[in-house]
Amino acid sequence: MAIEETGKVPNKAVGKDAIKKIWKMIGLRYKSHPWHGVDIGEHAPELVTSFIEIVPSDTVKYEIDKVSGYMKVDRPQKFSNVIPALYGFIPQTFCDTKVGEYCMQKTGRTGIVGDGDPLDICVLTERDIRHGDVLVPAVPIGGFRMIDGGEADDKIIAIMKGDEVYSQWKDIADVPESIVQRLKHYFLTYKNMPGQPARCEITHTYGREEAYEVIQASIKDYNKKFGKLENKLSKAALDAITYGQNWQKEHDPGAEM
Repeated sequence: MAIEETGKVPNKAVGKDAIKKIWKMIGLRYKSHPWHGVDIGEHAPELVTSFIEIVPSDTVKYEIDKVSGYMKVDRPQKFSNVIPALYGFIPQTFCDTKVGEYCMQKTGRTGIVGDGDPLDICVLTERDIRHGDVLVPAVPIGGFRMIDGGEADDKIIAIMKGDEVYSQWKDIADVPESIVQRLKHYFLTYKNMPGQPARCEITHTYGREEAYEVIQASIKDYNKKFGKLENKLSKAALDAITYGQNWQKEHDPGAEM
């Protein structure tokens, strides 16, 4: 509504609500990007949305294509290591400066940065989920502080919300050591190649509260890198409208605006 028509400046809160409604309707019409368009969840870090890329039965490593949001084949599983749980990432997270700083603080090392990916998550459940490309509500209980070639590559360990068997585990200290070792073995070996030195190491296994800190750091990194996506999209849309109006004034000044 134009100011000259009403004599009033449009209410800022009303404008924000209108923008939210627009992007909500767009989300109903088009599939959201799993990394940027899916919300982490209002109760993060205690309860997060996870996007699952691969499951234990997969013989191929799938991962999200960061540009398009579609699943893609990363590589065949060359050896006998099989992911022992659901594996994917937490939407609207990013491992960069803050994650790297937290890793250095906890390890006493220097020169570590985040790996430039969304934060990885491994979700335990007694249910047989047979394919990836699904959203799973997950309760973080701990994680592995993994360093891959000088980059922080944390693996959050979580339980699927409402799982009848595993929901009794509130912290990684509650998880049987054999399961922890199985997870750790996978992450320490899944990138190894014969005749080449190991590139990954796990310096610590940490509990629930520290997992929360890593998640919070990755959220800060995401917001610094990408900002509030809805605001950027809204500004781009307004810029396009303004450009169109100016173009029309210049090339067809008699047309109605």
